[in-house]
Amino acid sequence: MRTPLWLTLLLGVLTAVGPVSTDMYLPAFPALEASLGVPAGSAQITLAAWFAGLAVGQITQGSLSDRFGRRWPLIFGTALYTVASAGCALAPGLLSFSVCRVLAALGGSASMVIPRAVVRDLTDGHEAARLFSRLMLINGAVPILAPSLGGAVLAFASWRVIFWAAAVYGVACTVMVCLWMPDTLPENRRIKLGLGGIVSRYAAIARERGFVTHALVGGLGLAGLFAYLAGSPAAFIREYQVSPSHFGMFFGMNAAGFIGAAQLNARVLPALGMGRVLSAAVRAFLCAAVALTVDAFTHFGGLWGIMAPLFVCMASLGFVLPTATVGALSRHAAHAASASALLGTWQFVLGAVTGTLVGLLADGTARPMALVMLLCAVAAAIADTWRPRR
Repeated sequence: MRTPLWLTLLLGVLTAVGPVSTDMYLPAFPALEASLGVPAGSAQITLAAWFAGLAVGQITQGSLSDRFGRRWPLIFGTALYTVASAGCALAPGLLSFSVCRVLAALGGSASMVIPRAVVRDLTDGHEAARLFSRLMLINGAVPILAPSLGGAVLAFASWRVIFWAAAVYGVACTVMVCLWMPDTLPENRRIKLGLGGIVSRYAAIARERGFVTHALVGGLGLAGLFAYLAGSPAAFIREYQVSPSHFGMFFGMNAAGFIGAAQLNARVLPALGMGRVLSAAVRAFLCAAVALTVDAFTHFGGLWGIMAPLFVCMASLGFVLPTATVGALSRHAAHAASASALLGTWQFVLGAVTGTLVGLLADGTARPMALVMLLCAVAAAIADTWRPRR
């Protein structure tokens, strides 16, 4: 079944809440730390707080969505995201800012879990992979534009304006869901369980080998991406003296590689098969992470010695993430939102860990980012060997 273009666009706008809230304030890390009077590296901790909130929020949103449908949890989630983003703009200190980031993540997680469940409600297999790739094209434009927009804002205004812009985006999402979002989960398919039933359902999903191995591969790949998000401001702005506006340009180049690979993924999957594509992409990620680590420690090639392997890492993840997502959700149509939530929770727990690790190891260079990305790539390659071949 082909999904209507307007619905694909709406789902893409909703899932872009993640990159809007993550990428737009990356160039503002030094300014945020100076404004709040906190040590260098503290901004990475606020990014980890965002990821931790997403991990908790997604496990909750999955159960709510399977019980109450897709539409109302989205409305309440986007409204909470809007209010909490305004709280970030008004926060007087690091603690209050981090609390508001967690609240924004709890609400924003609805826009990340539920669109995946909607895709699974409507389709499966290669068509689902095609749709996930299309969604990455739509919300993939945000990682290209967001750091540049954030850098442009910093040229004439405070970092707080970035979060006022996120609040406006949240208002737009809430209005669009109210006006146009259909509920793709009929009343007769909704699962009304108590706490014990919910826990049992998550346990059943977590015991299925195909889900576990695909979730590991995709989650470790996404954790590598989060390490890049947390470490790239130090690598580019501090070590290589790249301006915030030029940082957006370099960031956009890597995002373009990710998006282009995701679109190519939709074309090669029918010919090569999901398993073969996923394994090849994981190996490419590992090789690029090795090269990145060598360059980070030897400074071989300078800035472009870092950029080239980073581009390959991001491009390989453009193949890994949509393919691993389809593999994880494919056998769970009866409780798609719960499976999507468990997948997202696992991914963002890893993201919180890698973001915190990069922050704790921060030394103003690309080395912490490279080491954590290499660790993720090695673990993803090991997990791929456990994946069912059929």
